[in-house]
Amino acid sequence: MYNSFMLIPVHDEMTREALGSRFSPRALEVILAANRKQDSPRNQIGHDEIHFDNNAIEAGKRYIIEQRGYVIASLLSPGVLAAWVAFGRLTHTAQDFYSHTNYVSLWLAQFDGTPPPPSEIDPVQKSLLQSPNLHSGKIHFPLDALYFIPFLRSFALSLLPDNSHGKMNLDSPAQGEKFAYARAAAVKRTVYEFELLKKILTPEMFAKFTDL
Repeated sequence: MYNSFMLIPVHDEMTREALGSRFSPRALEVILAANRKQDSPRNQIGHDEIHFDNNAIEAGKRYIIEQRGYVIASLLSPGVLAAWVAFGRLTHTAQDFYSHTNYVSLWLAQFDGTPPPPSEIDPVQKSLLQSPNLHSGKIHFPLDALYFIPFLRSFALSLLPDNSHGKMNLDSPAQGEKFAYARAAAVKRTVYEFELLKKILTPEMFAKFTDL
């Protein structure tokens, strides 16, 4: 078993930062819980689309679209809980895109000399989202599992290839300066997904969704 994910506290922080003022407290807690659940053991093996692992770029994009559809469909029914759960799942996958792919590296490579600060990153630059050079880290068993054991991490990294999850992930501040860019992009993308739904939903559905 491996934990191929941006640290859960980081997901919580990013989601609260992006959505804290946009939902009622009870709605936000459901969204946060659904976001966290994406990193449960049952969602780790055989669900590359949830985390954009193993180059599941197109599958991950389809998963986000699917969850967005569930939000809309759920808001057409009497309840609202399912819409919050679907949005929580969506936000987790959207956030993982920036920590599990080389999107940040591709964005930074556009600049000569000193790059802009993390706050300037564009999370939905079309040319990068469609770039043939976009890829995500591959899971290499058992080394990627050993990576998550602190005293074996250096050993695992010495053997893992450059395209491995262990070497590519930007899941925590320990991964270096690119983490700040991945985090900023993830927060912006979370807001982007909220604003996209705001454009799609009717005023009545949107009020129901935000619960404010």
